[in-house]
Amino acid sequence: MSESVKPPEQRPEHPDFWCKRFGEGITPWDAGKVPDAFAEFISRQPVPLSTLIPGCGSAWEAAHLADIGWPVTALDFSPAAIEKAREILGSAPVDLVCADFFTFVPARPIGLIYERAFLCALPRKLWDDWGRRIAELLPSGGILAGFFFVCDQPKGPPFGILPDQLSQLLAPNFTQLADSPVTDSIPVFAERERWQVWQRH
Repeated sequence: MSESVKPPEQRPEHPDFWCKRFGEGITPWDAGKVPDAFAEFISRQPVPLSTLIPGCGSAWEAAHLADIGWPVTALDFSPAAIEKAREILGSAPVDLVCADFFTFVPARPIGLIYERAFLCALPRKLWDDWGRRIAELLPSGGILAGFFFVCDQPKGPPFGILPDQLSQLLAPNFTQLADSPVTDSIPVFAERERWQVWQRH
């Protein structure tokens, strides 16, 4: 069956794909906590950064940022994911937005985009658009930080990306500041995840 005729719930670029999974409680990418590398990175920042979390899912990290007084927008195009995030966030002061990352216009300038299980959820045909949109959303000096599923896994999601492919997407507009292995990955990403920080030129 070619991709063009697959029903929406079988196409990861369609909200129905994710609504089905959140609806059934099948979310193996959800760590259920704030990852160590992220918490450590945030604790080292001298000032709060206005943060965007695309494909936020349950939004654990958004809750953490709100707790420490950071302005944060959590974005997902799946209404079921937004519903789950609302449960997790409670009354936390997070801008929770149901919208498509590729057409979303932020209400305020973004200083940090946090990546966790978003790029690897996107089919490869959308990767160039992702790279362009990240660069458009971040001003010079802005930061892209997060977890990247670095491996040769063509079937997904999660879709693996090789280091050279990731560099092709980001190097034209970003300088890599950090790249390290991840020690507390959840099983679906274990031993194939890198924590990376990129700064917009």
